[in-house]
Amino acid sequence: MTPIPPPEPRNAAGRTRRVGVEIEFAGLPPRDTAELVQRLFGGEIVTVSAHRLKVHQSRWGDFIIELDTQYAHPDDAVLSTGPKDDTEWERQRHQMRVDFHTRTRELIGDVVTGLVPTEIICPPVPWDELDALDALFEALRGHGAKGTDASLLYGFGLHLNPEVPRLEVATLLAHLRAYLLTAEWLREQIDIDITREVLPHANPFPKPYALKVLDPAYAPDVDTLIGDYLEYNPTRNRELDMFPLFACLRQDYPHPLFTHRLVKPRPTFHYRLPNAQLSEPGWGSVVEWNRWVEVERLAADPQRLAERATAFVVKHTRSPIIRWLRKLRGWMGET
Repeated sequence: MTPIPPPEPRNAAGRTRRVGVEIEFAGLPPRDTAELVQRLFGGEIVTVSAHRLKVHQSRWGDFIIELDTQYAHPDDAVLSTGPKDDTEWERQRHQMRVDFHTRTRELIGDVVTGLVPTEIICPPVPWDELDALDALFEALRGHGAKGTDASLLYGFGLHLNPEVPRLEVATLLAHLRAYLLTAEWLREQIDIDITREVLPHANPFPKPYALKVLDPAYAPDVDTLIGDYLEYNPTRNRELDMFPLFACLRQDYPHPLFTHRLVKPRPTFHYRLPNAQLSEPGWGSVVEWNRWVEVERLAADPQRLAERATAFVVKHTRSPIIRWLRKLRGWMGET
């Protein structure tokens, strides 16, 4: 399958826009997964810790492969804290603490392997090379990796991180509006797994927030856009997580989520909605990218975007009596 070109294929610097891809799955531990990545895309396997590996300097950069739980990995805060003083006894005590902590986390990882997913965090890939990346999905499938629909216990997802075309607030607002208008269609196309519907990781935006953003009179600056988002969405658990992008724009913004260790500032939309459909031959990053491009096409069409936004606001602010009368007229017209 060929990636569909977005309306703006290049970023503000004139370079081909890139897409970060993250995939969760079961059935293949991190070491085996890293070896698979290396065979496909080259690079050198580096062991960061027992259950976190890196494939360094691959075709596109560094892949990170790890068990998707923080408790299987040593805590950087523990590793980076030095001895309390420079005595031999204190240095030995410190090393014993580090060794005990590292070994404990390794044992936790050993126990939960097979119970928590393996995650691959891919380096940013040019959008027009995503079909080459999809060789990884075929290989995972061939080596027994299990996706979302393999079990009711699997709430696995695929995340796309499309690089924004430009960082201007008008561009960001257009894409956010386009996403709000396209979200229902995306959910229908993807057929969101029931387990992922129950879990909070990719919740839809609340309707009051959608109405605010889609109001034709809404014309925020960057800080207002961020402030309104925080007011209605004080969580990362949204189908389109804007925190990495906002943290890139305003790293000093006074909110704890902007300094959370899991929020990595980057100039991308963090699109969390798709399932990990590894049981479907032909499924991969290109399928989900091509769906995402519908959001970008709408964002790039100001007239259609404005018309659909106005229609959404009118539909969802009309009084219940008027809605009932319209339905009644529709029924009468059918008889």
